[in-house]
Amino acid sequence: MRALRVAAGAEAVSLAVLLLNLATVHADAVSALAGPVHGTAYLAVIATARPVPPARRWSLLPGVGGLLATRIATAHATAAAPADPRSPSR
Repeated sequence: MRALRVAAGAEAVSLAVLLLNLATVHADAVSALAGPVHGTAYLAVIATARPVPPARRWSLLPGVGGLLATRIATAHATAAAPADPRSPSR
């Protein structure tokens, strides 16, 4: 879960850097650095979301897919976690 969260964050930040660079000065050095970082983070999101079936298809969306997959995987893990027997029942 942590790896998915880190990869999704890296994907979102690197996409923001690429779009900001495109909208402003379009420096080749920034594109040469941020492009492969974004691509690697995108592939890492897809790979780390694979074990969680509900998040698997959302991870394929470029840009926001990693953040959506993280949210869905967290909800899935919370719902699948066994209840604490020491907690009072409702």
